[in-house]
Amino acid sequence: MSTKNFDVIVIGGGPGGYIAAIRAAQLGFNVACIDEWKNDKGGPAPGGTCTNVGCIPSKALLQSSEHYEHAGKHFAAHGIGLSNLSIDVTKMLGRKNTVIKQNNEGILYLLKKNDVAFFHGRGAFVKAVGEGGQGGYEVQVSGSSEALLTGKNVIVATGSNARTLAGAPFDEGNILSNDGALRLPAVPKTLGLIGSGVIGLEMGSVWRRLGAQVTVLEALPTFLGAVDEQIAKEAHKAFTRQGLKIELGVKVGDITNGADGVSVAYTTAKGEAKTLAVEKLIVSIGRVPNTTGLNAEAVGLALDERGAIVVDDECRSNLPGIWAVGDVVRGPMLAHKAEEEGVAVAERIAGQHGHVNFNTIPWVIYTSPEIAWVGQTEQQLKAAGREYKAGSFPFLANGRARALGDTTGMVKMLADAKTDEILGVHIVGPMASELIAEAVVAMEFKASSEDLARICHAHPSLSEATKEAALAVDKRTLNF
Repeated sequence: MSTKNFDVIVIGGGPGGYIAAIRAAQLGFNVACIDEWKNDKGGPAPGGTCTNVGCIPSKALLQSSEHYEHAGKHFAAHGIGLSNLSIDVTKMLGRKNTVIKQNNEGILYLLKKNDVAFFHGRGAFVKAVGEGGQGGYEVQVSGSSEALLTGKNVIVATGSNARTLAGAPFDEGNILSNDGALRLPAVPKTLGLIGSGVIGLEMGSVWRRLGAQVTVLEALPTFLGAVDEQIAKEAHKAFTRQGLKIELGVKVGDITNGADGVSVAYTTAKGEAKTLAVEKLIVSIGRVPNTTGLNAEAVGLALDERGAIVVDDECRSNLPGIWAVGDVVRGPMLAHKAEEEGVAVAERIAGQHGHVNFNTIPWVIYTSPEIAWVGQTEQQLKAAGREYKAGSFPFLANGRARALGDTTGMVKMLADAKTDEILGVHIVGPMASELIAEAVVAMEFKASSEDLARICHAHPSLSEATKEAALAVDKRTLNF
């Protein structure tokens, strides 16, 4: 088999990988991108977990289920009458699959447009070329595009896999990962969730809206511990009102998977022994780096105890010319974090100064209400002993939110007590995922709350709540 030579080889075609490949090609490098995801016909389906069984399909189902809930519960208030409302789950899943396909095809188009050589298969290290990898590295592609590649630089972007719970392996029939949760052929009458993280809450929201009775079992004593406490409490109240049953501080015991469903034995925070019987169970207890099959040992690539690739602040591994980005390294497992790292690494290879600011990476949970935040929480500032000012503004007092009929939640802003620099912005409410961008921009430019308070915002708009929260930092809000 002849060897094909490249300046940069990217292993993985998810958000971190394909973006890194495109940016490297834009910078004049000869680039290869390897990805093994397959569509239902066996063809290439780049985009990684995000596009195929994560961010994109979950948002498609969230949108469909939100339409259904609005039609059943909220249209009447607008004078819209409906009878015989129903949900065609097969058609809903078909739309979701179409959205996935469109994204897969879009990524393939972008790779071709930027002259990136795409190889459909699994990439694995073979050996270093020359002493200490000075001549690059050989990478074997196994799959539809059998090939042996050599690259001076290799960027590993192999993503992550759902973490399994001991004694409850995924069968994607009754015990579900994010993959199976996105492919349920019918609405279960009862659905259990172990873990109240992003994936669990989003999937729980989808199937609750469509009629499932959903129970969440969370081991931690607090709800959404990474979220600002005030925002998390507001979200908890909203989810409870919607019918989501959330039990905190539980200890999960034996899980029995049978023909009629799943039985979960657990102990409550008060020490009571209980059993949860459900048709389907989603296990959402985090994700683990995907380095299985990479053959890292063949070149001496260092992994940590979790199986993640060990990198420095600039995503350099312990080996010259090997880099890693996204879920397979330290830091938050977020698609947009992976993208920024991918761009930064491509630019570093070109001798530029790629940059990723972990302090301004936004987080979003696409439930209803949406939850989004950037920067530090109030509890983090208190723990650090930093003096701060806080201001908040409820959507209940926002004209656009009233017109939308969605006034749940608030915008909360935290600023340094002396300099007024914005330290964190936390939102629970309508379109929080879009509103958070203004806060990210402001924090990147070291803006003060006064800066945002002085900016003219369109009226009526949800973004006015951000302006009012900034005003509230100085205790001069105008509409509340």
